[in-house]
Amino acid sequence: MFMKNLIDAYLGDAVYELYVRKYLISKNISSVNDLQNAALDFVSAKSQRRILEELISNNKLTFEEQEIVRQGRNTQSHRSKTTDPATYHKATGFECLIGYLYQNNKKRLDEIMEMILCE
Repeated sequence: MFMKNLIDAYLGDAVYELYVRKYLISKNISSVNDLQNAALDFVSAKSQRRILEELISNNKLTFEEQEIVRQGRNTQSHRSKTTDPATYHKATGFECLIGYLYQNNKKRLDEIMEMILCE
């Protein structure tokens, strides 16, 4: 389970960033620097923690999805030098969910990404 969670988070990080980049490009932002700055509102660990907490507090995730987040959050991985451990672990759990859904339920992934990007 340990390695699977890390792989899901690794994949989820890339998938999530791709969704965010496609969304921002569709907004006709004029420069790459502006795109990069706008992306930070979504892809930083602090942003991912905030987004995850909003999804949970608004009852947008199923019990199973929350379990995937919990398992991913509790997986031991390297420590971040730029954020506190709680934020890093929650962001890892969020990425784990994205990676899991990408592999197992793309329709649900699209639904969640729509909630995140269009609110």
